[in-house]
Amino acid sequence: MTLTERLDYYRKLTEQALEQALTSKNEAYYPSVFKAVRYSALSGGKRLRPALTMEFCRVCGGTPEQALPFAAALEMIHTYSLIHDDLPCMDDDDLRRGRPTNHKVFGEATAVLAGDALLNRAFETVLSPQNTRGLSAETVLRAASCLARASGMDGMIGGQILDMESEGRQISQETLMLLQRHKTGCLMQAAATMGCILAGRGDAATLEAAECYADNLGLAFQIEDDLLDIEGDITKFGKPIGSDAEKGKATFPVLLGIARCRELVRELTDKAVAAAAAFPDHAFLEELAVYLVSRDY
Repeated sequence: MTLTERLDYYRKLTEQALEQALTSKNEAYYPSVFKAVRYSALSGGKRLRPALTMEFCRVCGGTPEQALPFAAALEMIHTYSLIHDDLPCMDDDDLRRGRPTNHKVFGEATAVLAGDALLNRAFETVLSPQNTRGLSAETVLRAASCLARASGMDGMIGGQILDMESEGRQISQETLMLLQRHKTGCLMQAAATMGCILAGRGDAATLEAAECYADNLGLAFQIEDDLLDIEGDITKFGKPIGSDAEKGKATFPVLLGIARCRELVRELTDKAVAAAAAFPDHAFLEELAVYLVSRDY
């Protein structure tokens, strides 16, 4: 498969799994939360994190399908974070992926509950015996623990707090790196390491290589995102251009300048490509790293 064919294959698998997971026999009693959940979870997007989970499982000797419940759960957690991130008490955004944000359509209270529902459904999904047949209890617990840690206070939530507390302030490059490694990078790392664990390759050397790849990829991805917030096309980017600057957010271009950001993106991409070489059949991982920092959306 080519890069785009494999990405499309992983995207379709993810969306099928999300469609299945985000239904319930009790939906008729409280349909509004299901409508709100599906509005955001099924609104498209790159499905990058699930793709990483399935690809790392594949290159470690497993199959994408055996990692699919964890890949879908990771996308649920990512989506919940976006719903909450867009709320008036956080970033107060009106657009996400080119559409009105969840709270603009369903109201703030329902948006909060939709985010909460996705977080909980994620763990229902990965801890369901039906979804984890063929995996040992130890493997399931290791992967679920990885997901919980990455999305909690020592992961994404910690990064979000740092982001909020840094608004309107001058912070160091070290603090900004820490912020983004938690807010964005932790879920990327969880995507990669879960894939390895689910394929039965949870040894220290394999996880270290996967974490190195995801850490550098995540930082490069975020810096490119910051650049797109300055130079991007709103019709492709899916949200207002310049919104970070308007809110006084700490970003890499503000701290380092555009030229240095471009250099740093290249350096981080090279490190990700080097880390990918630790895995057999690593062409997709290499191509993905280069593709993500040459995008215009």
